[in-house]
Amino acid sequence: MTAEDMRQRLEAISERIAAAAARAGRKKEDILLVGVTKTMPAELINLAAECGLRDFGENRVQEYRAKQAEVGFDVRWHIIGRLQTNKAKYIAGRVHLIHSVDSLRLARELSRQAVKAGHSQDILIEVNIGGEDSKGGVAPSELSGLCRDIAPLPGLKVRGLMTIPPQSGDARRFFAAMYQLFIDTADKKIDNISMDYLSMGMSGDFETAIEEGANIIRVGTALFGERKAKE
Repeated sequence: MTAEDMRQRLEAISERIAAAAARAGRKKEDILLVGVTKTMPAELINLAAECGLRDFGENRVQEYRAKQAEVGFDVRWHIIGRLQTNKAKYIAGRVHLIHSVDSLRLARELSRQAVKAGHSQDILIEVNIGGEDSKGGVAPSELSGLCRDIAPLPGLKVRGLMTIPPQSGDARRFFAAMYQLFIDTADKKIDNISMDYLSMGMSGDFETAIEEGANIIRVGTALFGERKAKE
């Protein structure tokens, strides 16, 4: 892929973001685009950064660690995949935002490692809005309790929610339900819990997600092309 190819893809996505935001009575600037770089080489990240993209999401901690050293731009890293507790020491206090916190056990370890590193770590709580066994995330009915349990932990700040809706079914319905959960959680005014970010929507549905209230979208295929198979 050339720099011109990347620039055109970013412009096309930006235009789609702007149109979706306008339909919802919002501004394009209110939506953060995170480029999902799972299995993509660092060269493509550098190319996208050269074209102005500054936020990149990795599913796996080991991929983030390998690529981070190869990216020659000041970028912000997001961890968006399911996170094992034993990987917390590699990212707590070191990445911009962790999207996939779904248990008190994981939050406690992130807290411990963030304090140890002398930094604060922003996190999102992942919600399993479709109740799928194959996906991580807290059940909607358990979200409020988890927020209250995480709130006192030092070194962590809950900044919002994340979800991945079921692939089959009406994505809009799930996004709308997620936005309502986002608003309801904000209305509870729990100390140290701020609902600043709602991360939902990927290459196939980000416009619908924006229309239903997302302000972070995670786009991989539409930006970088099909994922490369792992060797």
